[in-house]
Amino acid sequence: MFGLFKKFKEGFAKTFASIGAQTRGLFGGRRIDAAALGELEEALYTADFGVATTEEILGEIKAAYKKDAALAGQQAADLGAAVLKRVLVGSEGVIKSAASAPTVIVLIGVNGSGKTTTTAKLAWKLKQEGKSVMVAACDTFRAAAVEQLKTWAQRLDLEIVASHTGADSAAVAFDALQAAKSRGRDYLIVDTAGRLHTKSNLMEELAKIKRVLQKQDPTAPHESWLVVDGSLGSNSIEQAKVFHRSFGLTGLVITKLDGTSRGGAIVGIWRELKLPIYFVGLGEQKEDLQPFSAENYARAVFGLEA
Repeated sequence: MFGLFKKFKEGFAKTFASIGAQTRGLFGGRRIDAAALGELEEALYTADFGVATTEEILGEIKAAYKKDAALAGQQAADLGAAVLKRVLVGSEGVIKSAASAPTVIVLIGVNGSGKTTTTAKLAWKLKQEGKSVMVAACDTFRAAAVEQLKTWAQRLDLEIVASHTGADSAAVAFDALQAAKSRGRDYLIVDTAGRLHTKSNLMEELAKIKRVLQKQDPTAPHESWLVVDGSLGSNSIEQAKVFHRSFGLTGLVITKLDGTSRGGAIVGIWRELKLPIYFVGLGEQKEDLQPFSAENYARAVFGLEA
């Protein structure tokens, strides 16, 4: 537990630094006053927590302050973390195995969100848990995407089904599922081409992958996760809405959170979409893709210990 929390604390260091820098030690020994609350409000908005969550956090702290004028910053941090945990109840995604193997997980999203890297890291993580995993390089649209996943597969000793740039991505998905079934693999993770949610032809290509998979398994894909660049903040919500309408998302993976001070966007995305968050990307190493924990997230954001 401590090791996992350490990952979260390091991953959300920029978000906490953003809050701490503007509150001038609010989470230390300083007492709460109007100026401190104003600084906290500004910091929470800057970190992209949004209106509803910011108002809830400030409301809890103000109510506690009315009862105890000696309320100090550490207590305020505890209250803030408690609000986040309450808001995020039900947000933690847990992978469930399909009735018959393999469980098919399709990763989708716009270019640059980290789908290919996430595909490899997720496969490695499942493999470390003793599962047999295959990856499918269905991002045949972007130059070098197939080679990128092949490089990851070689580095992490992953099974991969791939073709060449420009190949029919749905055909690659079909072949990969066929191979995963014949070899008795537990999981098939499908990397897809990055696409703008406003491009109907690319969205149709994604729908074609789904139809082709269902020819072999009517219940596939069992998971359809949108990979979201966490540094985009609340701007990613509209993107997620369109993908959800078009493809029927079952969850989210939020990446690049270690490189942004806008880690509060996780809360806004959850409040808006109510899609479970399965994993968060907290760094560039293979082990930095971590299962989302509302408890660890809330405490890390407010600089509390495990």
